[in-house]
Amino acid sequence: MSSFFEWLEDLNEKDTKVRAVLRRSLAFDPGVFVPAYPYVEPFIRDEENSWRREMFYLVAGLWAAHWREGRTGEPMQLGRACAFHQTQSKSASTERRFINLLDADSEQLPNRLRQMISLLREQNLDFEDLLKGLLYWNDELKRTQNAWARDFYRNIQTSYPEGGQK
Repeated sequence: MSSFFEWLEDLNEKDTKVRAVLRRSLAFDPGVFVPAYPYVEPFIRDEENSWRREMFYLVAGLWAAHWREGRTGEPMQLGRACAFHQTQSKSASTERRFINLLDADSEQLPNRLRQMISLLREQNLDFEDLLKGLLYWNDELKRTQNAWARDFYRNIQTSYPEGGQK
């Protein structure tokens, strides 16, 4: 997957139109905006898997919308980035939005994820990890949602309930 984002970065260095096209694709359902096809289709191995295809398009669009020149720092996984945002902003709405994202079904997910990524515009996000998690979003055991929640609460928790671990 890292080759996907490396390739997008390389294309972006040559032509910023790539970001514009991928940002525009966010206005449509993932995978239906034809001008984005040249940037995503080469990386979709299982054309039969519509979920995989949609997630590649969604994350490519989110990457383009979130991209900032000169961004520094280690990329953060989504749960940690949300915890960092809540700590910095001191806004409880971040946690509510995060919980709503974790509870999203496959139809709600693109919209809720776009909102969250927009909220985290100042954070350096790990899009490779984001894509990896989204590919398993519909897992019955909700492994992605559980991993993101653990990451969030391990990074936000400042006081522990009686009997909790430090």
